[in-house]
Amino acid sequence: MKSFEEAMVGAGAAGGGASEEVLAVLRRFWGFEGLRPLQLEAIQAGLEQRDSLVVMPTGGGKSLCYQVPPAVAGRTDVVVSPLIALMKDQVDALRLSGYPAAAIHSGMDQMEVRDVERDLASGRHHLIFVAPERLLTPRFLDLVARLKVSSFAIDEAHCISQWGHDFRPEYRRLAELKTRFPNASIHAYTATATERVRGDIVEQLGLNDPAVLVGSFDRPNLLYRVRPKLDVNAQIAETIRRHKGEASIVYSISRKDTEQIARYLVSEGVRAAAYHAGMEADERRRTQDRFAAEEIDVVVATVAFGMGIDRSDIRCVIHAALPKSIESYQQETGRAGRDGLPAECVLFYSAADVIRWRNLMERSAEESATPAEVLESGKQLLEEMRRFATVVRCRHAGLSAYFGETYQGTSCGACDFCLAEVEGVADSTVLAQKVLSCVARVEQRFGVEHVVDVLSGASSERVRRLGHEKLSTYGILKDVPRKTLTNIVYQLVDAGLLERTSGDRPTLRLNASSWEVMRGGRAVTLLQAKESKSKRTRIEEASWRDVDEALFESLRKLRREIAAERGVPAYVILHDATLRELASIKPTIVEALRHIRGFGERKITDFGARVVECIKTHQ
Repeated sequence: MKSFEEAMVGAGAAGGGASEEVLAVLRRFWGFEGLRPLQLEAIQAGLEQRDSLVVMPTGGGKSLCYQVPPAVAGRTDVVVSPLIALMKDQVDALRLSGYPAAAIHSGMDQMEVRDVERDLASGRHHLIFVAPERLLTPRFLDLVARLKVSSFAIDEAHCISQWGHDFRPEYRRLAELKTRFPNASIHAYTATATERVRGDIVEQLGLNDPAVLVGSFDRPNLLYRVRPKLDVNAQIAETIRRHKGEASIVYSISRKDTEQIARYLVSEGVRAAAYHAGMEADERRRTQDRFAAEEIDVVVATVAFGMGIDRSDIRCVIHAALPKSIESYQQETGRAGRDGLPAECVLFYSAADVIRWRNLMERSAEESATPAEVLESGKQLLEEMRRFATVVRCRHAGLSAYFGETYQGTSCGACDFCLAEVEGVADSTVLAQKVLSCVARVEQRFGVEHVVDVLSGASSERVRRLGHEKLSTYGILKDVPRKTLTNIVYQLVDAGLLERTSGDRPTLRLNASSWEVMRGGRAVTLLQAKESKSKRTRIEEASWRDVDEALFESLRKLRREIAAERGVPAYVILHDATLRELASIKPTIVEALRHIRGFGERKITDFGARVVECIKTHQ
């Protein structure tokens, strides 16, 4: 397996086949000396105006693939992007690098729109970002025709497929581009797409003999952990403490959950805020702006938050509940470590999450008359996600296998399994027998909460009214924490050793496997996380090697100051990876910044001297 350093910098050699024109553009705007795997092929398809489908993991450099060709060719291309926040971030970052780009979206007034259209007509921009709905309006289509646009890039292209995890009906209409502009090339980009989804993207967009470029789905810099959900608020807070002062996202299923978790974190002294679609637009924007400006460290959100986030220095992504698909999980965890530095991804899992998702899917399908096959596809995606969470194997290998990729290596060194952080519970079979026996004693008529009440010896009115304090299993596991007991019950459900009915009042039922366990004919393995002190992993240690951490913090402070002066998010100024390189090499003359990845000509001119002065002052 590649070392951390090889994985992060070895990609530079991939640019060896790039033309001088491409390399000149890379150096001028981004301060890059080479390209990552597949970027060269994707850029070549853009320059040759050959249709393409490019699948690269988040942080793999997809945007560079559609940014370079128009700069080399001296033309204007259109980028279809789903969210205003994402467009604004990308345009801010490009302009900061001296790259001419603009966006047209609903957050602009008519005067601003006319100014951009005038600039486009004069050929001032290489890229124009637009949402799919606006792209297909007669006014914009006429503008595109007048500009003689010859290439369209479609970001988040998986949104066009109903077999993917984030289907958006408005994306389907993008097929009209081939009809309206038959000589233009179309380039589809996505981070997560199974083979079925990739085929659907090609078909729906009507791509003509496309170059299909599928990169590795593995993110070697991400550390994956799956933990049983016990006291989820406390578990989240403990994880966040490992990343004090760093950017983190916590994902949850419902709006109510996000608000409750955010309140808890704030009470624990964490700079956190909630974000969900039910909030007023101004309040959502304020939360997003505060996160971008590093005024808060943690956003607790539903999946409404994320696709529009281009922040490169997110060091932790937490799932307070199971995502509804591996594609969603890959995309959401992919928002961590986009700068190539190590980041932690923790999933707190309970089988109750699966049941909750199924109920939500069925209710939504009924309300919106969703076709049966689409509902069934959604349930299958959920089942694949459940399997990922419960099958104990290398997480990197499991994700790679799902997307049809063979993982190279025997141990990733970056997941709970390969780090040996998961262990079996002592006397698992005996514990399981006691739980199953209790379900039998209450005549398979009650749900998880009541069974746990009986096992833990709860002195509730309901237990006494039903006479269940007289059962032989009453209080038989009173020394086991209640939340651990609940988790054990759900582990048995997951393993198929216990069933839970659907509906508003689900009950626990025994099956043939349950009786096999109770009769001693089948062994059971229950799992728990090992008790261990928090420490940096080998990969995290490697990323800090030779870095002056105090200087790094000083450079972060300077970055915030420059960002505030320019009214842009801090992370578009310089990536953490660039700051760590600066804090390691410690250049003391401006000219030396030309050899630092991420320092293009404009940034050296605009604030190179301030960066060098910060380094000198620190010494």
